[in-house]
Amino acid sequence: MEFKMGQPDAKEQQDAKRKELFGKVINLAALVNYAEGTVASRMIISKKAGNITIFSFDENEGLSEHAAPFDAVVTILDGECEVWVAGETYQMKTGDSIIFPANVPHALSAITKFKMSLTMIKE
Repeated sequence: MEFKMGQPDAKEQQDAKRKELFGKVINLAALVNYAEGTVASRMIISKKAGNITIFSFDENEGLSEHAAPFDAVVTILDGECEVWVAGETYQMKTGDSIIFPANVPHALSAITKFKMSLTMIKE
């Protein structure tokens, strides 16, 4: 790929796309489309203190068990999923939220296609 002076790089383009949302009424679920057989995402805030990312999961997709060094809040925007936190299983649907504590194993799996907002607090 040829770099031309004055062209924004990928990070600058992503930052500009995020800034287009600032000061506007938005529907979070509408910010990311479902993609067949996969997980799609769009980060809408990215700061040192944390970030907010919107995800869509096709049916039978999910995230395998892992732990993160930061607290995170997940809110289901559309559909249904199953969540595991520290060995406990929860069924979640549109409008439900859960907090994943830092350093605690968690995972999730789509029951139906679903969308979620993930807010991670780093500081």
